[in-house]
Amino acid sequence: MMKINQRERFIENCSYLGLRWISQNYESVVEKAGKSDTGFYRFLEDVIQREADSRRERGIKYRMKASRLPQPNKSLHEFDFAFQPGLMAKKKLIMDLASMDFLQAKTSILLYGDCGTGKSHLAQSLGTIACENGIKVYYTTCAEMLNDLNAGVYEKTLQKRMHKYINAQLLIIDEMGHDRLELGIVREAHLLFKVVDERYKQRKSLIITTNVEKQDWGDYLGDPVSTQAILDRIFHYSVQVEIRGPSYREHEGKLLQQKYEQQS
Repeated sequence: MMKINQRERFIENCSYLGLRWISQNYESVVEKAGKSDTGFYRFLEDVIQREADSRRERGIKYRMKASRLPQPNKSLHEFDFAFQPGLMAKKKLIMDLASMDFLQAKTSILLYGDCGTGKSHLAQSLGTIACENGIKVYYTTCAEMLNDLNAGVYEKTLQKRMHKYINAQLLIIDEMGHDRLELGIVREAHLLFKVVDERYKQRKSLIITTNVEKQDWGDYLGDPVSTQAILDRIFHYSVQVEIRGPSYREHEGKLLQQKYEQQS
């Protein structure tokens, strides 16, 4: 049994070195050290591995929370590719994107097509994988981001508010086009341009989901100059995945309706 002063010094040194798991489990570590017959190297290797695993897990939890992903448990494994016949041919592309090589290549992803076809699911799944691989992710809907930046214009805090959209290694802008831009449409288009342009200049990746066709972006943004500039930057370094097909939500709604009808 370690003396009290030795134990306190052990915990203090572990805390200083950031060895949280070892400091929290010092009694079992010491007990195992006394009983271990695998040799010092194997014992030390096991303890360090446990510390590393614990640190990785904490890091993932922190990044997931900071990402603000609304459904952090979304995964590609539960995505029903078979439900979207047009997407089956692109399954390999999606799985290649899940390798996160697009981040190293400083490429963006544009998921576009019909409503309810799983664009947000795919975006959030890729965001989760990024968090698990040590990438700092930030999720926002387009409307939420523009409302935030608009408030920054009025409160003179625009630059401060811009940081979270620029600093993230991966920015996910979901639901672009679900709501027409507000009355200050030209300003909002310019704010969107500022985010896209700054990330473009820094070659930082974006994932954008939208149901707006390329030819309709001008109507959505309401500013021809900003529209062309935004499209040029998004399409220049991006993988474009078109998703056409039936709505998952509508399908699930029908299944739920059938279930209740059968029970009644």
